[in-house]
Amino acid sequence: MSALDKVLARIDSDLDTSLERLFEFLKIKSISTDPAYKADCRAAAEWLAADLTRAGIASSVRDTTGHPMVVGHHTSGKPGPHVLFYGHYDVQPVDPLELWDTDPFEPRIVTREDGSKIIIARGSSDDKGQLMTFVEAARAYIAETGNLPVDVTVLFEGEEESGSPSLHPFLTANKDELSCDLALVCDTTMWNAETPAISIMLRGMVGDEVVVKAASRDLHSGFYGGAAQNPNHIIASIIAGLHDENGKITIPGFYDGVIDLPDDIVKMWDGLGFNSEDFLGKIGLKTPRGEKGRLPLEHLWARPTAEVNGMWGGYQGPGSKTVIPAEAHAKFTFRLVGDQDPEKIQEAFRAYVRSKVPADCTVEFIAKEGSPALRIDFNNPSLAKGKDALSAEWGTEAALIGCGGSIPIVGDFKRMLGMDSLLIGFALEDDQIHSPNEKYNLKSFHKGIRSWARILDELSKG
Repeated sequence: MSALDKVLARIDSDLDTSLERLFEFLKIKSISTDPAYKADCRAAAEWLAADLTRAGIASSVRDTTGHPMVVGHHTSGKPGPHVLFYGHYDVQPVDPLELWDTDPFEPRIVTREDGSKIIIARGSSDDKGQLMTFVEAARAYIAETGNLPVDVTVLFEGEEESGSPSLHPFLTANKDELSCDLALVCDTTMWNAETPAISIMLRGMVGDEVVVKAASRDLHSGFYGGAAQNPNHIIASIIAGLHDENGKITIPGFYDGVIDLPDDIVKMWDGLGFNSEDFLGKIGLKTPRGEKGRLPLEHLWARPTAEVNGMWGGYQGPGSKTVIPAEAHAKFTFRLVGDQDPEKIQEAFRAYVRSKVPADCTVEFIAKEGSPALRIDFNNPSLAKGKDALSAEWGTEAALIGCGGSIPIVGDFKRMLGMDSLLIGFALEDDQIHSPNEKYNLKSFHKGIRSWARILDELSKG
């Protein structure tokens, strides 16, 4: 048997004790957003640091102005990349408690009608179960071989669910210690229950609130209608002109930096079996929108968007009030891809808005903080190794997928520490994260551990 085969066999034989450790961890009420659970968050950090140290990754609790970080190191002394593994030990509040079938912090295993088993508890999927897949893989590797195949640093934070206010200062203060060759992030999903995935791109975002002002006061529509500018009409014109008849965004320069996908990625996404009617049907819709000639998954993952998140102006109460409002408002956000520059997108949008505002009216902007999109180089050798390892474990080709939202820590690692990230997780769409009866498939936990063992092994190869 190879060293990897021995590690995988140990993972299988030790699954029950791995579950016991996970359940012990899940019982800690580490709700970061509620000050009442401050002591519980520290208890979770201390539990993790002690468990990592017992596993062979010397770790300590690091104080911040908020909840503590956990940092650990294992030096293998072998050639290969030095990887940083990231996760978070804090969890969401459990409200509404009455919708839970049992105590959220008393984890249990339930066998479903199809025979599959699930772990139910707050944090089982987001993110305690996920991060423990890596910890258990490292534990098995060290126990079986006395070492890890690559140098490993771990960083577990306790404020991810409450905005990570301490993270930036901590990364800045500990940049030299935490800068590695590659980050591994587990807070993501599989494509489906049988198909593992690596998220290779995250959309960025930038936004603006627009305030258009016209007359010095609200006007009687009978006296001034047809003669005075109506800010609601101006806002409506701005919104209506954002897209052309083919779904493209009309802001000049908006597509600067947008990168077309390689043909093999388009082919892979087309073969994933995504059905837009099923996807939209779950929310009561059926007709997709977006740029014509693009795959539905391109719209969700790889194309930029311009969305109106709110609009208001004039009388909002019951009945009618025949006024022309003095001002109107709208909030916009833009999801960004490729090399789009948030500042340039914001500047281009503002120029577009100004072109729509009449000379006797004014416009004000309230900026929303922006962040660029992130993507893994399709030719990154670590990506290929991660894909090979996942495919070998799950018996089906791992999907390289996008993510329509953003994971801030990935941007922080890139901009602050100069690291790319492999986003590999084993959560599923139906895990009900942030909701009552959160669950994590036992198969996800077990094969997640085995997957990380294989990934570490692949990363160690030249």
